[in-house]
Amino acid sequence: MIVASASRRESDVVDNDDFLALDDQLDDAECSVRDTVRAYATEHFLPRVDDWYQSGELPRQIAKELGGLGVLGMQLDGYGCANASPAAYGVACRELEAVDSGLRSFLSVQSCLAMYAIHRWGDEDQRREWLPGMASGDALGCFGLTEPESGSDPSSMRTVARRDGGDWVIDGTKAWMSNGTIADVAIIWAGTERGPRGFLMPTSAPGYTATEIRDKLSLRASVSTNLRLENVRVPASAMLPLARGLKAPLSCLNEARFGIVWGLAGAARTCYTAALRYAGRRRQFGRPIAGFQLTQRKLATMVVELTYAGLTALRLAQLKRDGTLTPEQISLGKLANARSAIEVARAARTILGANGITLAHPVARHLANLDAVLTVEGTEEVHQLIIGRAVTGISAFR
Repeated sequence: MIVASASRRESDVVDNDDFLALDDQLDDAECSVRDTVRAYATEHFLPRVDDWYQSGELPRQIAKELGGLGVLGMQLDGYGCANASPAAYGVACRELEAVDSGLRSFLSVQSCLAMYAIHRWGDEDQRREWLPGMASGDALGCFGLTEPESGSDPSSMRTVARRDGGDWVIDGTKAWMSNGTIADVAIIWAGTERGPRGFLMPTSAPGYTATEIRDKLSLRASVSTNLRLENVRVPASAMLPLARGLKAPLSCLNEARFGIVWGLAGAARTCYTAALRYAGRRRQFGRPIAGFQLTQRKLATMVVELTYAGLTALRLAQLKRDGTLTPEQISLGKLANARSAIEVARAARTILGANGITLAHPVARHLANLDAVLTVEGTEEVHQLIIGRAVTGISAFR
C-alpha cells in the first residue's frame, strides 16, 4: 500500500527533472503516491521492461502488483478504491510511464476504461460484483469500443446487440483492445434498437474469441488484441443500466486521456534525464558533449518542453479536482503533451547518437511508444478538431 515519504529536497536550488519545482504543489498524500510508485517501478518493473519489450508481452501478474500498491481504480471511491485526488492518480501514471507506456496503459485500461465504466454507469450489484476484485488486481478488465472500420468515429460501430427472450445476443468485432486475452471481464459497446449500450461480458462466454496482435513495433510491453463476438449471449443484468448513447464510452476515454497527459510527462522525463547523463559523460574533442552549445540548446529546449508538460498536467488536475475540467481541455492537454514528449524523445535520441537506438538506453523504446500514444485515445487530428470546435462553435467532424 501507499506509504508516507519525505518532501522534495529543500537543499536543491534547481531539480534537473523538475526545473520549476512543480511537485512542490503536491500535498503529502500525492507525494507519498509519487515516491511509492516511483520506488516500486524502479526496483521491480524497470529491470524487467526490456525483456517484456523484446518478447512483446506484459505478465498478468502486473495486476496483482499494482493492486498491492493501491493504484488500480485509485481515483474512484468505495469498493476497495482509494478515492485519491486527480493529482495522485496523475503522478501514479507519470511514474509508471517513466518506465514504459505499456505500464501506464495497463493502469489506464483497468482504472479508467473498465473500472470507471462500471463505477459511473453500472448499478450497485455490478459494482459489488466486479470493483473490489479489480481494485486488488484479482480481476482484470478490458474495453471494447474501437472496431476495424470504426476508430475516430465510434458512431459507425457495427457490433450489435439484439434481445432474445430475457438475454442479449451480441455479434461483431473489436480491434486494438488492451488486455483482451488476459482479462476476466470485457466492457463491450454495441448498437441496439435504442442506440449504443454497454455490456459486461465475461471473457469465458462462448463465442468470445480474442487474438493477440503480435507484430507490433510500438507498445510492445502491452497486450493488444483483436476480438470476435459470435452470438455471445449475456443476461439482461449484464447491461450497464445508466450508459445510454456514446456519452458513456466517451466519458471513459476522457478519464483515460487525463492519465495519459500525466504519463507523457513521465516518458519525457526519462528521455531527458537519460540524455543529460549521457551528455555529461560522453567525451568528444577533449571534453563532455554537454559542454557544447548545440547540445546545451537541445537540453534547454527539452527542459522547456518537459516543464510545459508538467504545467499542463498539474493545471488539468486542479481543474478536475474542482469539478470544472472539460473534454476540450483534456484534448488540449493530450495533444500538447504528446507533442512535447515526442520532441523531447527525438532530441534525446540525437544526443545519444547511435547508442540511442539500443535497449542499453530507454530513449528509442520510449520514442517508439510515444509515436503510438500520439494516436491512442484520439488521434492528433481529432483533438485538433475538438479544440477547433470549442473555439469556433462550428463542428468540422461532419
